[in-house]
Amino acid sequence: MVEISLHILDIAQNSIKANASLIEITVVENIAKNILSVTVTDNGCGMAPDFLKDVTNPFRTSRTTRKVGLGISMFKSAAELTGGSFDITSVQGEGTSLTAVFVHDSIDRQPLGDMALTISAIINSNPEIEYVYKHVFNDNEFVFDTREIKKVLGEEISLSEFEVLRWIEQYIENETENLYGGA
Repeated sequence: MVEISLHILDIAQNSIKANASLIEITVVENIAKNILSVTVTDNGCGMAPDFLKDVTNPFRTSRTTRKVGLGISMFKSAAELTGGSFDITSVQGEGTSLTAVFVHDSIDRQPLGDMALTISAIINSNPEIEYVYKHVFNDNEFVFDTREIKKVLGEEISLSEFEVLRWIEQYIENETENLYGGA
């Protein structure tokens, strides 16, 4: 994968497959500490301890359609290639949380990518799930929560409607620009 946002998309799809009803995605960029961290947390089915300890092995997967699961192992490798770190925790019946920490100025760090498009794509794939996207850049913070949007729209309008998705994408783009503008 050429962008961190594509790793996030892949991990969110894992959360959806784990029957999560809430997926939280947090991106923190701290230039003074020279880090970019990504945390994805869900309240899905979680993983058994024996599966969890081997989950970063690309030849360990819960998929039945193929014998290889590259998503988590590639995300881990991408972070570690920069001199960063990777951590994953999971409790069966409660959910999973993973954090990839990248050295921000590493020449090997992939670009973050288009988070606005990524978040809208994740929402479009399963609009009934609740999503929280938080992006922190130095001291500036932006939070997008689908629960707030659903309150405004009511039950008759789906988050997957084109106009709503386009608004979400533009809103996240604008708020992200505001984050960086305050730097």
